[in-house]
Amino acid sequence: MKSANFINGEWIQTREGERYGVINPADETLIEELNYGGGAEALAAVAAADQAFKEWAGQTVYQRANLLAELARAMRSHQEELARLLTCEVGKPVAESLGEVNGAADQYQWYAEEVKRSAGDVIPNRMADKRHLTIRHPVGPVAAISPWNFPLLLSARKLAPALAAGCTVVNRPASQAPLAQMRVFELMDEVGFPRGVVNLVVGSPAACSKVFVEDPRIKKISFTGSLEVGRELYQACAAQMKKISLELGGHSPFIVLPDMDVEEAAASAAFAKFRNMGQVCISPSRFLVPNAMKSAFEAAVVQAVSNLKIGNGLEAFTEVGPLFEARRLSATQAFVDDIRERGGKILWGGERPEGFGDGFFYTPTVATDLAPDSLILREEPFAPILPIIGYETVDEAVEIANNTPYGLAAYALTRNLSWTIRLAEELEAGMIGINDLAPAAAQCPFGGMKASGLGREGWRQGLEGYFETKYVSIGLSE
Repeated sequence: MKSANFINGEWIQTREGERYGVINPADETLIEELNYGGGAEALAAVAAADQAFKEWAGQTVYQRANLLAELARAMRSHQEELARLLTCEVGKPVAESLGEVNGAADQYQWYAEEVKRSAGDVIPNRMADKRHLTIRHPVGPVAAISPWNFPLLLSARKLAPALAAGCTVVNRPASQAPLAQMRVFELMDEVGFPRGVVNLVVGSPAACSKVFVEDPRIKKISFTGSLEVGRELYQACAAQMKKISLELGGHSPFIVLPDMDVEEAAASAAFAKFRNMGQVCISPSRFLVPNAMKSAFEAAVVQAVSNLKIGNGLEAFTEVGPLFEARRLSATQAFVDDIRERGGKILWGGERPEGFGDGFFYTPTVATDLAPDSLILREEPFAPILPIIGYETVDEAVEIANNTPYGLAAYALTRNLSWTIRLAEELEAGMIGINDLAPAAAQCPFGGMKASGLGREGWRQGLEGYFETKYVSIGLSE
C-alpha cells in the first residue's frame, strides 16, 4: 500500500495505518489504496517545515528560482504521465488534463522569474542624517489546502509563490484526488528540494485543518474550497491572528450582448460551460441573453450541446467526461429536479446518458425559463447545467449579473467598445473576460470580490501574500 504522506523528504506510513481508496469516476474502479494521514502526520509535517524554514529562507532568490524552474521543466517532461493520472482520478478528458499540467508548470516557471524582481524600496528621506528602506521577509511556514477539481493547478498557485518567497510548505490536497500531486512531490524530491521544504499530507480534512489553524508554527493558510469551510477557517485564523488567503468559488454570469452573432455566442457558451463538466470555480453559471434572440440562442445551444461526445476521458474522442463523484451526480440531479418543480424547462439532457451503467456520467443539460428562486440561481452550481435567462436592457443584464453574494468571475461577448468598457467597470467580479472564456493565467491576478474570497493568486500580488514588509530607518552619524 502506497504512502500518501511526504514528510521531511521521505514517504512515511501513517501511525494509525488507515486506508483510503482513490476511485476512477469513469468506471468506479479502485485506482489506488493509500496509507491515509491525520493530525499526527500534519503535526510532523509542520515540524519539518518549521525546521527547514530558516535555511530555505536564507537561500538566495536565484537558488530558489532555479529549483522552481527545474520543477517546471520536469513536469513538462512528464506531462503525459501526469495528465493520465489526472484523468483517471478526476475524470476530465486528457486534453484538459494536459492543459492543467502545463498551467501548473507555468505557475512554477512564472514565480521562478517574478521572485527575482521582488525587491524592497529605498524611500526618500526628509532629514539628511536618516536613510529609509524596506526589506521583504517570507511570512514563514505555510499550509496550502487545495481541492479536487484542479489538483495540480490549484496547488501550484499556492506552492509556487510561497516557495519562491522563501516559505516552506505543507500541502493538503483533496483526499479523493491526490495521485497526480503525489507524483509532483516525487519530482520535487528528484530535482533537489531540501528536506522539509515541501511536505504533503493526505488525510482527514478536519484533523489537518485543526493542526494548521492552532499550531503557531504555521504562519499562513491558503485555502481554495467552499464558502462554508472558508468562513470557518477565517474565523479560526482570526482568533489566532493568523494570515489567510481564500478562494471560495463563484456564480459567474455570461452576458451575450445584442450585437453578437447567435451561432457564435452559442458555441462559445457550450465550450465555456462544460469544461470539466462545469466543475470549475470560474465556470459561467447564468447565461444572460437578449429576449429578442433568446429562442434562436436556445436552439443553437441545444444543437451545440447535443453534439458533445461523452465518454471516458482517456478516449481520444471524448469531449466531456464524468462528474467527479456520486455526490456531484446527486447534486446535479437535485438542481434539475428543482428547475422542473418550479416550472422551468429542460431543453436538453436532465438525465444520465444511455449506455453508461458505471461511472458518474450525466448528460450536459440546457435549461430555460427558470423561476428566479431556482436552487441553481442561488447556490454555486458545480454542475453541467447551462441555464438561460432573458433580459431587455443592458442595465437589467448587469443588475441580474451582480445579484449574487459571489464575485469571482464574469464574462461577456460583444464587439462594442463602449459596452466593453462599461461592463468592465460595472460588473462586480475579480476577473472579467470580455470575448475571453479562459482568462486565468500565471502572470495575471486570480481572485474574487464579495464572498468569493480574500487576496489574489497569480501575478505579483500572489507573491506579495507570502512576504512581510519590514521598514528599516537608519540614522547616520557624522
